[in-house]
Amino acid sequence: MARYTDAVCKLCRRERQKLFLKGAKCYTEKCPIERRNYPPGQHGSGNARRAKVTEYGTQLREKQKIKRMYRLLENQFRLTFEKASRQRGVTGENLVKRLESRLDNIVYRLGFASSRSAARQLVLHCHITVNNALVNIPSYILKPGDVISVRPKSRKMEVVTESLKRVSERQIPAWLQLDKAALKGTYLNTPERADIP
Repeated sequence: MARYTDAVCKLCRRERQKLFLKGAKCYTEKCPIERRNYPPGQHGSGNARRAKVTEYGTQLREKQKIKRMYRLLENQFRLTFEKASRQRGVTGENLVKRLESRLDNIVYRLGFASSRSAARQLVLHCHITVNNALVNIPSYILKPGDVISVRPKSRKMEVVTESLKRVSERQIPAWLQLDKAALKGTYLNTPERADIP
């Protein structure tokens, strides 16, 4: 399967805002957005003349931003969009709800991992269980009431413990409930668009 292997800080700089792709580094002054808030490359340093952004350009930037934030490639994002468009309701809201219901995103939101990439790796390496069953598919869609926990063998991992120390920096959303002592979280309900940060 294909994956993005280039520098992820370039993606934040291209979107001109923090996408929190690098974990703890995004909360410090070492974040490249703090130092160089312009697009990467020879034409991004502000010397080039600014072209007028069209409606298509605005929509493209928003699509790229959400795709990069949730760490999806184009084909996977398109399939997610097609599934969201087949559901009842507003397609944009359905898309964001589907993306927020992914297992790797919930692991990140609960604070078991410092970034979505780290959460994806935790899931792939069989450190996460859903309803006491091992799940190693990052795109697994959770249902309200599902219980997500770190496997007993993986609870002392430095990645998990360090990430849980930083949970206070980023708030746990209202649609999730975290039991820090048991390293267990509950997916209470599907979030509404207004609740998603």
